[in-house]
Amino acid sequence: MTTPTMPMLETYPKAINLDRARLAAAIDALNACAEACTACADACLSEDSVADLTKCIRTNLDCADICATTARVLSRHTGYDANVSRSLLEACVTVCKACGDECARHLGMHEHCRICAEACRSCEQACRELLTAMS
Repeated sequence: MTTPTMPMLETYPKAINLDRARLAAAIDALNACAEACTACADACLSEDSVADLTKCIRTNLDCADICATTARVLSRHTGYDANVSRSLLEACVTVCKACGDECARHLGMHEHCRICAEACRSCEQACRELLTAMS
């Protein structure tokens, strides 16, 4: 499935100080992770063992919020501040690792946690790659 991310980045009329393909990949991974985490939190709330999933739900929601915010900030380039983007990407790496680790604790019992853990790992990697490109 193609997303509008890269075509939108290609239409930006001025120079962007980042590799557009790497930036698009990070934005897409952030959006996918936010969606997976939101859906996983909701699925956890429907499980019979919901009390055992409290930390997973909280971590999912934190990760979804941070990833969604970061994707929005990275999609804006006018008046770009690399320090803000870098800080948000570092926060994403931290929260994606925490959420991926928490979901991994439940993946044997809940398929939604397996899918979410994979999305978190992919997003963590995409954010690390963009951070490396920014250095």
